[in-house]
Amino acid sequence: MKKALLAATIVASTLTASLVAAPAATAADRDFPRDGRHQSRSAIPFTEATVTAGADGTFTLRWSARGAGRVEIKANGKVVAKGGFRGQAVVRGLPAADRQWFDFKPERGRGLRLADRLVRLEGTANFRDAGGYRTTDGQWVKTGEIYRSDALDKLTDNDLAKLRRLGVRTVFDLRMTDERGKDVDRVPTGATYVVADVFAGSGSFQALPKSPDEAVKAMIDAEKAMVSGEGGKKAYGQVFQGIGDDRARAVLFHCAAGKDRTGWSNATLLTALGVPRETVPADYLAGNDYRKAANDAILSHLPPRQAAVYKPMLDARPEYLDAGYEEVEAAYGSFDRYLDKGLGIDRPELRELREDLLVG
Repeated sequence: MKKALLAATIVASTLTASLVAAPAATAADRDFPRDGRHQSRSAIPFTEATVTAGADGTFTLRWSARGAGRVEIKANGKVVAKGGFRGQAVVRGLPAADRQWFDFKPERGRGLRLADRLVRLEGTANFRDAGGYRTTDGQWVKTGEIYRSDALDKLTDNDLAKLRRLGVRTVFDLRMTDERGKDVDRVPTGATYVVADVFAGSGSFQALPKSPDEAVKAMIDAEKAMVSGEGGKKAYGQVFQGIGDDRARAVLFHCAAGKDRTGWSNATLLTALGVPRETVPADYLAGNDYRKAANDAILSHLPPRQAAVYKPMLDARPEYLDAGYEEVEAAYGSFDRYLDKGLGIDRPELRELREDLLVG
């Protein structure tokens, strides 16, 4: 039950890129930064910049950067796309790489270095970069620093070698004792492995739900326990402390499906860094796409009535994440107080974390 419950693209480039020119700038667009207010908020003019790797080896690049003039994008030191302040390009034929990085360079302002958020491994379905998001004040969360994932027990030797090359130095395992014993993590050589059991002592998931409604309630109650339970506070405090301590990163945290315990860890981090509240749920819900094949396989092997009960536990649903934020308000009154009183992150530490993980 627990295994079923808790266990429960970005487009590659070439030097012969197919380029889509950005629309011509309007007078309003050209004049946008001249009042000085926008420029003062951030040195990075991009309001949107994404890389999406396709299954066919292509990469789709999208960007928008008002007032930046023309934008040029490089991969492996060579220009693969360019256009106006807003555009889209599909790039093909780049050599294979652990992660394909793209440098978005505006004519005016500071650039961004981005990759597809999904890191493709043989033994995971939901290994992602926590970065690449824009904050409310126009900064961006660094990529290649913090990763989130589902279980690591099926990592291959090739996967482990890739994670070593990506610089993964600290791994936080958010799972329960029986999960860790049954599906033992494989971690890169030299990485520090840390147990941070979110549900330690909480009693979560000790009984099998008997209906879909009971399953939904169990998920909502579990989300609340992540916020207010002693295990959750200790575990997420450990993760934040580890992120702050390991300046040579990368840091990885994971659970079984990389969805809820991992999802709240990432939601807390992004919220602490100032990522808009509408962006955070989108990151959480993206797990439904990455986990779809694995979840469908689980459900296909169950009788229909049992599958109906398990499905809410395999899903990422808005009401689950909402329950976490509601618990923060109920128990602490504000998110900053949750960080301080619940996780032990005071204002100087939060300021240091933001200075370390944000650019712009």
